[in-house]
Amino acid sequence: MAGRGEAGSRGAGVRSDCWISVELRDGGGLELTVASKVASMYGARIRTQVADGCRALGLEHARVEVDDQGAVPFVLDARLEGAARRADPGLARVLLPDLRPCCAAPAVRRRLRRSRLYLPGNQPKLFLNAGLHLPDGVILDLEDAVAPAEKDAARVLVRNALRVVDFGAAERMVRINQGERGLEDLDWVVPHNPHVILVPKVEDPAQVRAVAARVAAIRKQAKTAGEVFLMPIIESALGAWRAFEIAAADPSVIALAVGLEDYTADIGAPRTLEGRESFWARSQVVNGAVAAGAQPIDTVFSDVADEDGLRASCAEAKALGFVGKGCIHPRQIAVVHAAFAPTPDELAKAQRIVLAFEQAEAQGLGVVALGSKMIDAPVVKRAQGVLATAQAAGLLPADWRESGNEGGAR
Repeated sequence: MAGRGEAGSRGAGVRSDCWISVELRDGGGLELTVASKVASMYGARIRTQVADGCRALGLEHARVEVDDQGAVPFVLDARLEGAARRADPGLARVLLPDLRPCCAAPAVRRRLRRSRLYLPGNQPKLFLNAGLHLPDGVILDLEDAVAPAEKDAARVLVRNALRVVDFGAAERMVRINQGERGLEDLDWVVPHNPHVILVPKVEDPAQVRAVAARVAAIRKQAKTAGEVFLMPIIESALGAWRAFEIAAADPSVIALAVGLEDYTADIGAPRTLEGRESFWARSQVVNGAVAAGAQPIDTVFSDVADEDGLRASCAEAKALGFVGKGCIHPRQIAVVHAAFAPTPDELAKAQRIVLAFEQAEAQGLGVVALGSKMIDAPVVKRAQGVLATAQAAGLLPADWRESGNEGGAR
């Protein structure tokens, strides 16, 4: 057998990653060369891990070269397996790290989804500390952020990250590719406890149903517990037109997102800060999602240096009915959380309305009044939603009635 493959990154500026080359041979055993910037402390351990990995993959006769720039063990394993697969596309064995307890939390259907931080699936340096920024969700991206030539290696890396990296309380999401490649992505990630699969550029409910069916088949074969939810992304005029059908396509859809870079390109309009060109599409997504019982999620704000612009964009999104926004940099997370949180005035008003409603109910009154104003049922429903959001965000204790927190937040 002869073949050669390589995977990973090398050169100036690379950190927390490595480059590995595998050259298959017909004999001569295993020849291993390791260069590492942390060789004085971890060189022997790296050699042992790579040698063990070669044996696990069945590489008995091969020349393996490692150029390490501080890669952690799950990255070393992923790069070794990626290089071996490129050397031998028919490789059947895998190099699977143990599933850590921190990666085993089940998915939750209804939860805060104010922020979701995009992480390119081929850049492990961005994975390691993502949870420290406290996003509501992290997205391991296999689609636009990964060049076509690197998508196979990114699958291995994302699979290993799902089994090893502690993302804290963040929801673990994976954005797959379009079409058949996306369905193949599912084979790599679904058995390893992703909470949500983001389905890009959806224009037809059948696309959602195809993903849901593939997820169900993989989970059945792997005998995995828990659920895997879907978040279709609307990125075209046709997708926006069919927003409700798409959101209602399968019970596993928990949210519907909009992506405006592709949408504005599709309709031939420049994307502006004012967003008038996308008002109709965003409203379609909000109404389609809510009508189907899903959460509407707004697009990303692409200027990471413009916090005032991000704050204004979040305020507009909240006013339209969105409950969250995409983030492309950790510095955007705190701004997004603050913008989607109830203001002190909103929270105080919601508490007064809910208390008035509960008092009227206790007294058997059919009409709820707050001062001289009559309170309708939709107003009570909206106030209850504000309080639920505040409690989920840690802004209001569950026992606020008893704790004397009426009229104010933490």
